[in-house]
Amino acid sequence: MKTQVAIIGAGPSGLLLGQLLHLQGIDTVILEARSPDYVLGRIRAGVLEQGTADLLRAARAGEHMDRDGHVHEGISLSFGGTRKRIDLKQYSGGKSVVVYGQTEVTRDLMDARRRDGGLSIYEAADVQVHDYSSERPRVSYSHKGQRHELECEYIAGCDGFHGVSRKSVPAQAIKVYERVYPFGWMGVLSDTPPVDHELIYASHERGFALCSQRSLTRSRYYVQCGLDEKPAQWSDERFWNELKARLPEDVAARLVTGPSIEKSLAPLRSFVAEPMQFGRLFLVGDAAHIVPPTGAKGLNLAASDVQALYTLLTRRYKEGRLDLPDRYSEVCLRRVWKAERFSWWMTSVLHKLSDDPFSQRIQRAELDYYTGSEAGMRTIAENYVGLPFETVD
Repeated sequence: MKTQVAIIGAGPSGLLLGQLLHLQGIDTVILEARSPDYVLGRIRAGVLEQGTADLLRAARAGEHMDRDGHVHEGISLSFGGTRKRIDLKQYSGGKSVVVYGQTEVTRDLMDARRRDGGLSIYEAADVQVHDYSSERPRVSYSHKGQRHELECEYIAGCDGFHGVSRKSVPAQAIKVYERVYPFGWMGVLSDTPPVDHELIYASHERGFALCSQRSLTRSRYYVQCGLDEKPAQWSDERFWNELKARLPEDVAARLVTGPSIEKSLAPLRSFVAEPMQFGRLFLVGDAAHIVPPTGAKGLNLAASDVQALYTLLTRRYKEGRLDLPDRYSEVCLRRVWKAERFSWWMTSVLHKLSDDPFSQRIQRAELDYYTGSEAGMRTIAENYVGLPFETVD
């Protein structure tokens, strides 16, 4: 079998890239190791930057998002018993974010690809990448007991941190930058109304907390905890009590609690692999970088990689610009590091890092400054809604 672009991974980034290229008449085949139901079972955050939402619309997969998603024009930062709202729309030049679950994003993209005739092969086992440094790369895989080979011109590795794409590159060819944080998030999903119509990020002497949501009837809450703690150690009662203790009194008073329908521990890490391109193999999304969830950048940063690769490949095929795909890593990394910086800053200023009083007062001063300064609120807002996509001349 032959195609122009082989895409490894049918998560949001692989599906989005495939759909955008398909609509431009560029032939793609998506290979996914898991079943569609397994892919849809991954529960992830769902705060979409305006640029990500616009890409979904361009992919003809934004109808349900526009109907069912919730536009948020602000977020709140809580510290010292007070709450300061950052008006995203006012301080970012009119932009906002959309709260819409990643599961729904994935389902919409699956449906769009099926509707428009794109080929996705699920349960493709033992995927291997070959000859990515040549002009004729290949991807081999097993499906329904038979071995297959997919000839292509480019390979997009959208298969995540543990996928085969980055592992196919010799370790000495990649420089890794990493920071592992000494804490995690204990998260609870519950069928309860959100405590607020916008997200609340709380910095407290007991640790960080986040009030998020999936819909008007389903909420997602997190509290900072040790990496050695297990979900089984956290009864619902313990979780709700700890969450209330970290929120301002007026917020805690109106928190609606209920049985958890999912409980999990999420470790936090910052990770970047450079470069993001090796010959005709491109690393996209989590295959190349991971951010702490504090800044809501994970899915959005993957989408910005997709936008860059989609733009470069479209111009390569439509304009004959054979040189442009070689600029992928350079273009992406400029935005990647800016998003890494913002996620690191949000993580560093909102979490309990130590018992050192000086460090705690510095954190408080940092929050006081940013929420009390127009320049500070503009900095938070423009980063939170998403910096502009990088342009390619």
